[in-house]
Amino acid sequence: MEQAPITVGLDGSPESLAAALWASDEAERRGLGLRLLHAWVLLAGEPSTGLPPDKDQDYWARRIVRAAAAAVHERHPDLSVTEDLVAEDPETALLRAAGESTMVVLGSRGLDRVASFFLGDISLQAAGRAERPVVLVRAGRPAAAGAGGVVAGVSLHGPCDSVLKFAFETAAARGVPLHVVHGCPPPVQAYAPWGVDPDVAGEISKAAEAQLSRAVEPWCERHPRVEVAGTVRLGSPARAVLEVAEGAAMLVVGRRRHHPPMTPRLGNVAQACVHHAACPVAVVPHD
Repeated sequence: MEQAPITVGLDGSPESLAAALWASDEAERRGLGLRLLHAWVLLAGEPSTGLPPDKDQDYWARRIVRAAAAAVHERHPDLSVTEDLVAEDPETALLRAAGESTMVVLGSRGLDRVASFFLGDISLQAAGRAERPVVLVRAGRPAAAGAGGVVAGVSLHGPCDSVLKFAFETAAARGVPLHVVHGCPPPVQAYAPWGVDPDVAGEISKAAEAQLSRAVEPWCERHPRVEVAGTVRLGSPARAVLEVAEGAAMLVVGRRRHHPPMTPRLGNVAQACVHHAACPVAVVPHD
């Protein structure tokens, strides 16, 4: 059966072009097709051959997709690319596309949390609601960035197989190492008047390391060629993941499909990684 393509959401920004080029590289590695999607509610969707730009309602929509396709073909001449214009609002179109794709790739401006809330960043909305992994890519990263391996931030307080599956498959496709990170704040009983009790901290770390090893073991057996390292750090989970991810090619984090009402769809760790990581961040939904 033919595998689902990688879909890129385009809006004409430098970030979305960076996302398209990143996605073309990933599609080439995985042997997948690439779908370039632009959604606009006012799309006419009717043939307009010969109309001047000022009379063609769809001129700029087609130009956005064609410019991205040209850049992708220049980079990967033999890659299978589909150009798709849909008359829907972008969030609805992206969520629909996610169900038909291996992953969705979007540009990210790295807005802080308050700005993202007020501006209604579509990339963050899609990452928080899509049923498949969403990768957020920034434009203008330093040339040296992304030279490392894949980093996966996991929580040991619930299922993490979806995150590990995506991380292992990505590392295998790239032929790079995978670093799995778990960060946990020390419990109250670990604190003494002078700080964290080293004996208690050691016991907590040792137990978490054993749990992390058990979680990773089945995936190591499925991907024996992937070099894997595991790290447990006591402290802020977000800080632990971001520190390890410096210089990484990709950071993979999880996001619960079901969350309490009136709470953010992206948890604190995913939010921090999306806003502060220099590398592309994959947000993977899990139960």
